[in-house]
Amino acid sequence: MMVPAALLVLGALTAVLAPRLLARAQWPEREPVVALWVWQCVVGAVLLCFGLSMLLSAAAAWQAVRGRLFAAAPHGVVDAYALGASGGPWAAATALALAGGGLWTGAMLTGEVLRARARRRAQGSELLERAPLLPGEDPAAARLVVLEGRRPDAWWLPGAAPQLVVTTAALGRLKGSQLDAVMAHEQGHATARHDWLLHCSRALARGFPQVPVFAAFEAEMHRLVELAADDMASRRFGRLTVALALVGLNEDRGVFAASSAPEAHVPQRVRRLLSAAPRLSPGRRLRLTALATLVPAIPLLVAFVPGLSALA
Repeated sequence: MMVPAALLVLGALTAVLAPRLLARAQWPEREPVVALWVWQCVVGAVLLCFGLSMLLSAAAAWQAVRGRLFAAAPHGVVDAYALGASGGPWAAATALALAGGGLWTGAMLTGEVLRARARRRAQGSELLERAPLLPGEDPAAARLVVLEGRRPDAWWLPGAAPQLVVTTAALGRLKGSQLDAVMAHEQGHATARHDWLLHCSRALARGFPQVPVFAAFEAEMHRLVELAADDMASRRFGRLTVALALVGLNEDRGVFAASSAPEAHVPQRVRRLLSAAPRLSPGRRLRLTALATLVPAIPLLVAFVPGLSALA
């Protein structure tokens, strides 16, 4: 049970320490797209640690699993893991617990996807009632919907054909290219399919609320996808235009007051756009991306070292 235990310890340490290390880093606000990739790699590494530990624990506990898992491996590879000598109730209990966690994760993700689809259908039906299709308009095509509304607002409805929705109050409030910047921000969400990141992070956080990496993953996804969309819009229309558009959409909601905790990210986004902090150099962005990509390889290395050593 040495390798499965090592994978469990590695997964637990990554789940606890990675959020703390990333919280101290100053670069994610300057490179939110890279930060999104880093978070996905970290969470993937944690899940991979637990998944590999489950497989090896099951192989140690049951001969049938061991035979299938190592069916194509030389005899010396199986001996290197010492699975036959390390079986027993602990291996079976670990495998069953991790399998239960995997099933629970799948159930939470499935439930989140089903709830999201139900919300999209309800919102889509409401949009069709408030803004019916024009004659000859394709219902499966992406469309821009303008709704009557006293509150300036704009959002996107994800799906196979994303819909950008803007209220008439926003049309009257935003000046010049500010409306174009808002639309570019929402199109950035749709192009990058940020909805899937939000679904996965929400499912993991709801399924395992006590695991630090999953709770931080959900919080950071909500923040970083907005920063990434802000950057997409600012590259086309400038940081000042995007910042003014954010102020125009949110100034009547009291989000810039000191007590506006639920919308505290809006003032932070405006300050970030106005500060115009320089991006990281291409070389550093490449190094961070490469290092993040290597993180999920660590549990694979731990799992395969005994077998590779036996072959060598």
